[in-house]
Amino acid sequence: MAHFAVSAMGADRPGIVAAVTAVLVEQGCNLEDTQMAVLRGHFAMMLVVSGPADLAAARLEEALTAAAAGFELVVAVRAIDDTVPASPAGAPWSVAVYGADRPGIVHAVTSLLADAGANVVGVETRVIGESTRPVYAMLLDVTVPDAVDGDALADRLAQQAKELGVECSMHATEADIF
Repeated sequence: MAHFAVSAMGADRPGIVAAVTAVLVEQGCNLEDTQMAVLRGHFAMMLVVSGPADLAAARLEEALTAAAAGFELVVAVRAIDDTVPASPAGAPWSVAVYGADRPGIVHAVTSLLADAGANVVGVETRVIGESTRPVYAMLLDVTVPDAVDGDALADRLAQQAKELGVECSMHATEADIF
């Protein structure tokens, strides 16, 4: 069995997922892990798929590119190792950040988390509100190592949030399947 990382991006329109998955089925592939989202009118997908051992990444990319042409999607396929890397151990935590939009918020928050050894496993951001008063909203899922005091890390984030002029909360979460 072969594994591939597949990405596709283009203007959002109905039928993109159906077109991409039709090719995957035709090539004998199975979806394993996926993330898909619409970001300011652009559809983005990232997939990990398994396929027949003799399927080459170039052949899969060629087939996907042909199907995606009608949607003007940019497609990339990369073969990946069949072994699944182990995620860093730790407890799941959620971080929420809200405030006036400005450059550097993501970098400041994720740098503090990285310096503490926390692993960011999911990020969603949006600029919401009126264009005259945009509000930046960011939600992160992180894994905090067992040796790190999550509450102390949350306090450090809250202090940094004040310096950034935003609100920030962090709390332990229960592990969900999704």
